[in-house]
Amino acid sequence: MTTYDDRERAFEAKFAHDAEMQFRAEARRNKLVGLWAAELLGKAEDEAQAYARSVVEHDLHEPGIEDVIAKLVADLGDKATPEAIRAKMAEMMPVAKAQLMAETGL
Repeated sequence: MTTYDDRERAFEAKFAHDAEMQFRAEARRNKLVGLWAAELLGKAEDEAQAYARSVVEHDLHEPGIEDVIAKLVADLGDKATPEAIRAKMAEMMPVAKAQLMAETGL
């Protein structure tokens, strides 16, 4: 085995790890935004957790965040604008990444 093969394998492993961490961060962000939306809707703790789960699951339907934003806009009505939802999603992404880093010990 050559050094080139080792470097290629290491690069592939890093790429896979980075892609998994990005997926997990986006799912965590969606959960946090779901909890925020549940609070706006006045849901109790169990209902809020279930609602946040539904937001995470909704993101699996289509690539990107537009499907999540559409769901939240429909659910929240006049409680939040699409711009406010986008801002909350942007605000929650670094929080989600920090939580994951703390959990994984990185």
